[in-house]
Amino acid sequence: MAPPSSSKAKALKASFEFVVVNNFLAVVAAASVAAALWTAWPISIDALAARLQALRPVHSLTAAILVAALAGHWRARRPRDVYLVEYGCFRPKPCFRAPFATCLEHVRLMPYLVEEEDITWGWRLLQRSGIGEETCVPYAYHYVPPDRSLQASRDETELVIFSAVDHAFSRTSVTPAEIDVVVVNCSIFTPTPVLADMVVSRYKLRADVRAVNLSGMGCSAGLISVGLAKNLLRVAPPGTHALVVSTEILSSQYYVGSEREMLLPNVLFRMGAAAMIMSNSRERARFRLTRTVRTVAAAEDASYRCVFQQEDGEGNTGVRLSKDLVATAGRTMKSNIVALGPLVLPASEKLLVAVSLLKRWVQSGRRRLRLYRPDFRTAFEHFCIHAGGRAVIDEVQRGLGLSEEDVEASRMTLHRFGNTSSSTVVYELAYIEAKGRMKKGDRVWMISFGAGFECNSVAWECIVPAADADGPWADCIHRYPVLLPTVQLPKAVEGVI
Repeated sequence: MAPPSSSKAKALKASFEFVVVNNFLAVVAAASVAAALWTAWPISIDALAARLQALRPVHSLTAAILVAALAGHWRARRPRDVYLVEYGCFRPKPCFRAPFATCLEHVRLMPYLVEEEDITWGWRLLQRSGIGEETCVPYAYHYVPPDRSLQASRDETELVIFSAVDHAFSRTSVTPAEIDVVVVNCSIFTPTPVLADMVVSRYKLRADVRAVNLSGMGCSAGLISVGLAKNLLRVAPPGTHALVVSTEILSSQYYVGSEREMLLPNVLFRMGAAAMIMSNSRERARFRLTRTVRTVAAAEDASYRCVFQQEDGEGNTGVRLSKDLVATAGRTMKSNIVALGPLVLPASEKLLVAVSLLKRWVQSGRRRLRLYRPDFRTAFEHFCIHAGGRAVIDEVQRGLGLSEEDVEASRMTLHRFGNTSSSTVVYELAYIEAKGRMKKGDRVWMISFGAGFECNSVAWECIVPAADADGPWADCIHRYPVLLPTVQLPKAVEGVI
């Protein structure tokens, strides 16, 4: 830990850079006005008007030019707002369904699961996971054994990504020719050419399009992509559009070993994809991006290895989930909330937190007081928590003090679509809109977890709610919410990848 003098020096340096370096003209202007008022005060309104009339035209013109220059400089330095124009999700057909009975039958036919105890463990976990009977898996999973070929992965990629992008374009007047930036994320499957180039080829995007492909970031990659698109749009000319695509391709990553820590992704993950069209122009926009906060805990060895792709003892590749995963997720989320809270919470909540800290400091020698937990429902009307598993949602709900209604979108998304990785939060946003709960001015908090270990938050403000319930929930929203049975989950079992 750095000494107090070093911390104070860093704080003073940061303050100097913000006040003097980054806002030099504003500081000079404020000082000039203050000096002028100091020398002329007290002065009446009539006297001030007389002095202004007595100014020479050249002085008035110079002052007007200076004010205009300061205003232009402020507007140029001010970051551009970024907006979500529209989004779309892949809606699987019934032929992709994987009901529990089918899963059990296929597992019994697999040559590598010979222990009945392992099959029973997986069956129990599936029943407790919060996943429903209508979740879907790709064609490759319907074969025994699963088809893990490159062609199977390409087929799944084209199906889910192109369906999501087509859906997004169908809901807005933005055309592929207007796309300037493409960001595609998929954690494990990264072919050559990359998925971003696949999108460029399919939609015949312009030759000057900026295409970026992200991989290896797990379920948090969707919100990381939003942050990347935001940074690109803020420095781009007005009217720039970005297409963000989030997915996880399952065909090539089916684990065919018998180690339980690596079997979990086979149970929780399901096929899905989401596409978001973003812009730095308010025209045609439906949401305004207000905040993005990213927390990376990869510097800690336990965090870095808690979600780790590797080979088992027999050479089978899969993703291993460490027993430290739940604790790591809790610590990382806490750090992320500490960074996000001051940016979004109202002054009343900040004051309560400050008073709580003061009480703890005053009574530190007597007994350790519990800090006040800020109510994030005062900052957001809707919550989209990554549906990585039932335990994940339970932990976030308990940590933030949320109600069942607050986490309904997450639980129902997990039940209907399963863990679709980085696209889950978009399915949850679609659920809220399909229910007709989104209103103009409502604020939305998306929070996701991923390998690394990472926790990411994105905050939106609704500008125009959806006009209809068209989307991934169109054929089933009338059946939700459903009542989920209360079960006791085994610790360190459900994933947050």
